[in-house]
Amino acid sequence: MATEGEPGGFVKMVHLFLLSTAWGMQLWVTFIAGFVLFRGVSRHTFGLVQSKLFPFYFYTLLGCTFLNLAIFATYHPWELLSARETIQIVLFFTCLILTAANASWFSRTTTKTMFKMQEIEREHGLGAEVGMLAHREAYQRLKEKDAKYRSLRQRFFTFHGLSSLCNLASVVCTGVNLVCLALQLDSL
Repeated sequence: MATEGEPGGFVKMVHLFLLSTAWGMQLWVTFIAGFVLFRGVSRHTFGLVQSKLFPFYFYTLLGCTFLNLAIFATYHPWELLSARETIQIVLFFTCLILTAANASWFSRTTTKTMFKMQEIEREHGLGAEVGMLAHREAYQRLKEKDAKYRSLRQRFFTFHGLSSLCNLASVVCTGVNLVCLALQLDSL
């Protein structure tokens, strides 16, 4: 049941903690960890780390977003929402749906496809190089001569692109909600 009125200090603290945890995690995983790993470890190691990191990341983000939506909806009855509050609740819900799609489908499909690609790459002595530019021609030749690999690459990049798009949209949703919350602070 929706509760109108001011939440207590503990509820405000939990809401801010969850929102800032989600935001910080999104920024770190999206813009820092991936680029550092990409430049510092082999392609196959990078894929393995991502396959372990992403489920934890998406499910933690899903939990934070669900709890943020629940807290926000509890203290903002639907019939009393202002325009800003309507935008916020829609953004929380959008982030929840996009993260659920990533956690349950896009990320899993991308990872399964990546592992199949890695099997073929290992058969051709590829995957131990660091960075994307190393042995680029060898990957191109493999793609041209192996139809199964070409199909897997296409599937991988399709689902990876959808996953990345959902993740970036979630980052924006969380960021806007954080800005809205910050603008409501009376003082620092």
